Amino acid sequence: MRSLDIAVVGTGTAGSASALFLARAGHRVTVYERVPDPQPVGAGIMLQPTGMAVLAALGLCDEVVARGAVLQHLVAETPSGRRVLDLSYADLAADLYGVGLHRGVLFESLFRAVKQEPGVTVKLGFDIEDLFIDHAGHWLVEAKTARRFGPHDLVVVCNGARSSLRDDTSHAKTVRRYPWGALWAVVPDVEHRYRERLFQVVRGTRVLIGLLPTGLGPTGTTPLVSLFYSLRGDRLDAFHAGDFAQWKAGVRADAPAAAPVLEQLHTHADLLFSEYHDVVMWPWNVGRVVYLGDSAHAMSPQLGQGANLALVDAAMLAQSFEGAESVDDALFRYSRGRRTHLGWYQFVTRWLTPFFQSDLLPLGVARDLLFGAVCKVPLFRSEMVAMMAGISLGPFRRLALEARPRALR
Repeated sequence: MRSLDIAVVGTGTAGSASALFLARAGHRVTVYERVPDPQPVGAGIMLQPTGMAVLAALGLCDEVVARGAVLQHLVAETPSGRRVLDLSYADLAADLYGVGLHRGVLFESLFRAVKQEPGVTVKLGFDIEDLFIDHAGHWLVEAKTARRFGPHDLVVVCNGARSSLRDDTSHAKTVRRYPWGALWAVVPDVEHRYRERLFQVVRGTRVLIGLLPTGLGPTGTTPLVSLFYSLRGDRLDAFHAGDFAQWKAGVRADAPAAAPVLEQLHTHADLLFSEYHDVVMWPWNVGRVVYLGDSAHAMSPQLGQGANLALVDAAMLAQSFEGAESVDDALFRYSRGRRTHLGWYQFVTRWLTPFFQSDLLPLGVARDLLFGAVCKVPLFRSEMVAMMAGISLGPFRRLALEARPRALR
């Protein structure tokens, strides 16, 4: 296929990774980002074996992992100490692990590489709001000024769950906001208390407290830890109006392990709130427009797969062009190739999330009684770890560790 003129909208995980893969495949790539000076900010995330494999293909894995915290386990328990989940990567393969990572580390590594890539032009401060298509190709339309940029042979949309560019194509999709989100903070872990595991405490379905070792962050040499606290979005105002000391006392009572983190939080303003969206669409391409990452398949972060799925999207999009007869053929191959993996994770996320974040209290009772017992059955335990590692394709189906797609080896 001839070299294409490609527009990528957004410099998040999917946008930067896809720009790198496509430029290295010989295409001319222009990246449009609405923020004039993007910074490495954000909460802690989990980097899974799938995401690390894609970063390795880009030559970035070592530098990212070096600033992360190696995770061997996921543990969730009730305030009384009853184990709800107890999963170890070693149950799947001895050399597998996850990485607790500051989101800014991943952003900075990818964005730096994008700015240094010869085949990529980066345009910052361009708030792309609409698409326009004519005989010359695809044009991007800037908000407020209505300026057009292009034409481009292909548009790769990677500007997040709230993307307005989904509305510019004749495409069936469902976009809804989850009622539950999370308060979060990233603080120093000077004594390095938090290591090797994502630790969660659950009480019913309305309380979920998470402690994630987060590595070194974009700068500095002090380890960090991320605190997450589940909260309904419509209760955010009540939280801000409430007694902060009383809230901390409640968290400490449920999760004594969080005490060193809570000591570093002094006001409501020390916590930020993130909301989540559920985006359903298929195929992920319409004409010469393709959607990646959260703009295509945002979901609850219950399984910790967001950044990893976005990285795999980018790798598989570039692979879809190899040997393709046309752009349309390549995009069809992409949507078809990602359907099983993404569809399964979206299905399980919707099924699993109410057991941890909802007002359906009986689900919490069922979870406490059943999940721990299931974890003890080797067959099901292995499947749950495969889900955590990002390689599950459905019940007892997975990307074989020795035979994964080339970009994931």
